[in-house]
Amino acid sequence: MSAKMMKRLPCAVLAVSALLGLSACSEVPQVSVYEQGQYRGKSDTRPWEGGEFKGDRAAWEKALKERSRGQNEYNRIQ
Repeated sequence: MSAKMMKRLPCAVLAVSALLGLSACSEVPQVSVYEQGQYRGKSDTRPWEGGEFKGDRAAWEKALKERSRGQNEYNRIQ
């Protein structure tokens, strides 16, 4: 290789690495287009429709009340 080529090689490597580094900093917008009245997301399930309660809302509410009762310090010490 010639001496001229040896001087240009580090500059070229530096330029390419700078371009790659700057291209990694760009961010693609991730906003979805919202159309009035239409929801394109995943539908939510109710908390009592899971595996533990199998659709029994009363059992879920009872478990919720028992859990909150156990977190109340006044009720726990009595």
